[in-house]
Amino acid sequence: MSAVSPTIGAEVDIAQLTKVYHTRESEDVLALDAIDLKIERGSFVAVVGPSGCGKSTLLSLLAGLTPISDGQITIDSERVIKPHSKIGVVFQSDLLLYWRTVVENILLPIEIKGLDVKKYTAKAEELLNQVGLAGFGKKYPSELSGGMRQRVAICRALIQEPGLLLMDEPFGALDALTREQMIMDLQTMWARLGNTVLFITHGIDEAVFLADRVIVMSPRPGRIDLDLKIDMPRPRQWSRVHEDPTFHGYVRQIREIFEAKGILVAH
Repeated sequence: MSAVSPTIGAEVDIAQLTKVYHTRESEDVLALDAIDLKIERGSFVAVVGPSGCGKSTLLSLLAGLTPISDGQITIDSERVIKPHSKIGVVFQSDLLLYWRTVVENILLPIEIKGLDVKKYTAKAEELLNQVGLAGFGKKYPSELSGGMRQRVAICRALIQEPGLLLMDEPFGALDALTREQMIMDLQTMWARLGNTVLFITHGIDEAVFLADRVIVMSPRPGRIDLDLKIDMPRPRQWSRVHEDPTFHGYVRQIREIFEAKGILVAH
């Protein structure tokens, strides 16, 4: 039985998406080359690939933070040409403002958009409760651990219930135990919210565990080498999944692509 009820999830259509960077040496760098990708409403899609393959560029283009060179992106049939109201973004660094309390950090997007902060305060506290940080609303970032700060960053991205949540290696800086707990927490939150998630990661295990689909990207210029559907029941338990031969089969498929390209060396 699916854990997701896609009520707020956005539908994404990426067509012939190309990004060229112009350097000071007048040499063009092709970062992404004619990417075609459709993301269903309420689905969880993970993107893996080597450093420099264009994963973060893809996320930046989706967020409307970087101009597209060619092709187009639409979110719920609306073309992306600037930061989109239906998008929330979580980066590897939590980017919390140290002089603001936890709740004030979560409410920052509300302030920026000129909305009524008081109407969203209770929701901010509710989100904190959902990520295990009830009672921490008046604390400052310096009083929190790395994992706690990243939970606050996720709450900040979710305060407006974005149809599309973009996550750029959000757990990369965390220790192994905290990372494992955050992965489990993210699965639970996504199942409850039903939004669409695009999750950038270097971790093959992490991608297969979380996703409905794993997109494997080639070294630069970034192209899609594999679009792998992950057919495992939810909710998934981290320890049990690692004992599942189906899980290991998916991981092996991805590793074999990296090995064939010399990104991973098989022993």
